[in-house]
Amino acid sequence: MNQDNTSRRTIVRNSISRRTFLRGVGVTMALPWLESLPGLNSNSVAATTSEGTVAASFPKRFAVLFMGNGVNPDHWWAKGTGAEMELSKTLEPLDSVKTKINVISGLFNKPSTGQGIHPGMTGNLLSGVPIQKGAIIHGGISMDQMLANHIGQDSLQPSIVLACEQPMNGYHESNFSNAYSSHISWQNADSPVPNEMYPSLAFDSLFENRGSLRNISVLDRVKERAEKLSRKISATDKTKLDEYLSSVRDVERSIERMRVDKDKAENRARDKGQPIFTMKRPENGLPEDLRDHARLMCDIIALAFQTDKTRVASLLLARDLSFLYYPFLDVREGHHTSSHNDTSAGYERIARFHLSQLAYLAKRLDEMPEGQGTVLDNCCLMFLSNMWSGTKHDNKKVPVITAGGLGGTLQTGRVLNYLDSGDDNRKLCSLYLSLMDRMGVQLDHFGDADSRLANL
Repeated sequence: MNQDNTSRRTIVRNSISRRTFLRGVGVTMALPWLESLPGLNSNSVAATTSEGTVAASFPKRFAVLFMGNGVNPDHWWAKGTGAEMELSKTLEPLDSVKTKINVISGLFNKPSTGQGIHPGMTGNLLSGVPIQKGAIIHGGISMDQMLANHIGQDSLQPSIVLACEQPMNGYHESNFSNAYSSHISWQNADSPVPNEMYPSLAFDSLFENRGSLRNISVLDRVKERAEKLSRKISATDKTKLDEYLSSVRDVERSIERMRVDKDKAENRARDKGQPIFTMKRPENGLPEDLRDHARLMCDIIALAFQTDKTRVASLLLARDLSFLYYPFLDVREGHHTSSHNDTSAGYERIARFHLSQLAYLAKRLDEMPEGQGTVLDNCCLMFLSNMWSGTKHDNKKVPVITAGGLGGTLQTGRVLNYLDSGDDNRKLCSLYLSLMDRMGVQLDHFGDADSRLANL
């Protein structure tokens, strides 16, 4: 690590150490930034790096949301800038946060082109490293896990890796393992990070719910300290604290229902003598309604960021070759089959549904005050797919949207198009290098890129 990075990390750690925590039996919760506490205010602590002066008062967070099989190309576009930005039908859910997004077109992952459809388009989407066919999987570390390796020690968990759909076994007709289609986060060249699909287990891992503690509310464990703190802070901060604790409790109530369903599913699997992962939802204890599942996973990411449990997250909303169904969208065919008619109204609704999860998470984070801004202002959420058109299996460009400004280091409210910039200047990995720079992780190269994305 160079001297600039070392100085920056030291300043960030000193700043974060001033944050207030609630501690109880088996749980530690970072609180929102409360301005009325001694030593805590919204003034920025600045770190000077080779990139200039960067605000470092608040932790920067990164999350990637993935939907496989492409989008409806006719309804994925944006025009204009800032508050005047015009969004297409699929992107309309982002309207309320459009000043804080970037719609990025024309980027591609060159190592995944010409490698065959589906797994070959997905296994290295976040690594930019060629993947291997046959019985032995081999690729590269994904950029979210690269971030986790560098900044993960600053939080309870290096990262959280969530999914709304079970992984597949076996091989695709292209002789690539279906593991490539089922995971976007890879901890090293040979191992994907296991996806956590159960909201209750994801929540428990964040709040140290082990054994009998699973049956005791997180808030009950910190209640005494929360009441003591409430008497010391201003009325404004008390409102902020109450809203925060209420949001934790709302998610916890939903988790309690999910935990009961999972326990019942485990009993059914044991009685039938079959692994739970071979059972279909809701028999396997996963939420029957995908809308509930996706929203709860987004809630968990939001809480994880707000409580500083982790600063890196990934959410696989629908994997490549997805078998998800959408009766609530009036779509009869499954996701993958529907993607073969990607210009249909039904597939547009599917794409809009998944994009709305990004919008939901962005709005939640934007409602969380942090200094003079919001938690979203110190985040980068990235939504992408592994291809542009499912009908044509075309991944010569992929849809990308970012939300959040990473502490003022990432300009937002823009539409960026790199399609005509030349292949060397439109690499996804160049985007990743640029984002990692802003997270304090500066690498000479990553994947197939050794230069940053221009004009970002």
